[in-house]
This record gives sequence, C-alpha cells and structure tokens, in this order.
Amino acid sequence: METKLELRHLVYFLAVADERHFGRAAAKLFIGQPTLSQQLQRLERQLGVELFARTSHDVRLTPAGHAFRAEAEQVLEHAQRAVETAREAASGRVGKITIGFNFAAGQQVLRPTLRRLARDYPGLSTTLWEGLSGPQLSAVSEGRIDVALIYSSIPPKPLLTRRVSTASLSGMVTRHHPWAGREEITFCELAEQPIVLPRRERSPAMYDAVFAAADRCGIPLTVAAEVEDAGSTAVMVEALQALAFISDARPRRPTEDLVAVRIVDPVPRVGVRAVWRPDSQPAVGAFLASLEAAAPFPSQPGERAVRIPAQATEGGSRLGDPRLGDPRLGDPEE
Repeated sequence: METKLELRHLVYFLAVADERHFGRAAAKLFIGQPTLSQQLQRLERQLGVELFARTSHDVRLTPAGHAFRAEAEQVLEHAQRAVETAREAASGRVGKITIGFNFAAGQQVLRPTLRRLARDYPGLSTTLWEGLSGPQLSAVSEGRIDVALIYSSIPPKPLLTRRVSTASLSGMVTRHHPWAGREEITFCELAEQPIVLPRRERSPAMYDAVFAAADRCGIPLTVAAEVEDAGSTAVMVEALQALAFISDARPRRPTEDLVAVRIVDPVPRVGVRAVWRPDSQPAVGAFLASLEAAAPFPSQPGERAVRIPAQATEGGSRLGDPRLGDPRLGDPEE
C-alpha cells in the first residue's frame, strides 16, 4: 500500500523526538501544541504504527519510532541536498560544459580560464574539443558544444561573442627552406612564395586575415593548396616547399622538420573570441565569469596583456543576464 508523506510531518516528528516534549517542540517550530499533536497523530495513522509512547510527564520513541527516526533524518538530508543541487545547477556551479578551442586560444586563454573555473566552480565538469574554427562555430550553432574559443570575426546571429585576445600569425616552412634560418620575413616577400591555407570554411578568420594583409601590401598570393586540417598542412608544406600560417603561440620548431618564422610589415593578426548560443545553459555563464576573472590575456608570447574594456556583446544584446557574467570582455567591431 502506497503511503504519501509530507516533509513537514517528518520535521514535526524529529522535533518531538529531539525535545521529547510536545510543548517545547511546538515552540521550536513556532506552531501551536494542539496543531503539532494533531499532525503527528495523522502521521501515525498514515503509517499504521505508534511512533511515540506518551505519558503525562514526557514523550518517548517506540521501537517503530526509533527505526522511523533514522530514515526520516536521511530523507530530510536528501531533500536539502536536492534543493542545494538544484540551486547550484541554476547558478552554473554543478553540471557539465563542452568547450571547443583552437591551439592559440588553448595556450593564451583556455589554460588560465580553466584554472579559474576549477577553483570557483569545482562541481562543474568539462569536456574539451580542439579543432579548427569553422567546424567549431558550426558545432556551437548546432548545440554540439556549449562555447568555443576560436579565431573569429563577428559570428552570425543569433550567436553571442566576446573578443578576448588577438593572435599574431607566423609562417611555417621546412627546415630546408631558405627562410628557415631567418628570424623574420616581411609579408611582401610572400609575393613569390607558394602558400598553403586551410579552406576558408575551415578557418574563415585566418583566411581573411592573410588576404587582408596581402591587400595592404598590394601583392598577389599564390595559394598552392587548400587543406582540411593541421596534419594536411604539414604534409603540403613539405611536399610543395610552401609556407603555411600558424599562431605565434606555437614554438619556434613545431616539429623536427618544420620551422616557424615571424612575419612583419604587416603582421597578420586575427581576433580570438568566445562564442556561445543565447539560450546557453548556466554552466556557460560560469565559464564566462571565469574567463573574465582570468583576464587579461596576452595577445602573443612576451607581450604585455591589456584588459579589454566593457562593450556590448555581439548578437544584439548586452550580457546583463547574471547567468552570463559581466560583459567586460566584449567588443563591437574588429
């Protein structure tokens, strides 16, 4: 037979069990003694057992009362834990979040942000996904990841964004290339150099930054190959003796056979942005709060970090929603 209990009856029962006196228990609960007695009698009728042995002087638990007390205490503890868990989830302090990132964002932004996230939100578990910016932007839009730290210009609506850093691009050549021993090259020297680029849909912001720098120099670019991923890039650089573009966050020797060379006059740069959906779960707000707390981020190794001032968040709204934190990392335009 199913018995439906009210939590308040358990609270009343435990108060009398603790005080062993109806009057003192009623005072503790701020209710009248007759009301307390009636509610406990109703509880006993529901259970079909006597929980208290009543005398004119005190109240004692029966064997059934002792057994019921242990279970009642656990029920109330679980109920309180359920309340706390719900509140923590609503605040983003517990739950799961999937974070996408590219290499530059991982080095400059993600690492300090994750340290802050682990400190301030220890109940939040994270899943990381490294990849090129284009696929990650699609993954955010489709709900496969919650937030991405990627190369990006202003993403399409309804996505929201904050600019958090700027990445400078270097060239990558084989160790046998004539430029392998140089510290830097000018962008204009690329006019006669075959280059390898990711397809634009794979990394649109990098692709556009490279051609914008070429336009500023007034030179054409010879694109020897467009590739899908970093592995393909390395293969084509070696096969074609071409130059590819990588983040300055990468080491001088990305591999034994490849060398990074700084590019100047101009330095091609691309914005690193956090991107998320407007209907994001509270855990994204926790991540954004940690992102702000971990800032400022250096734009490149050895560069002094500068805090980005408060601006509107892209996508048509400000981050006034407390779930999404303070909007001090936003910016309106590149």
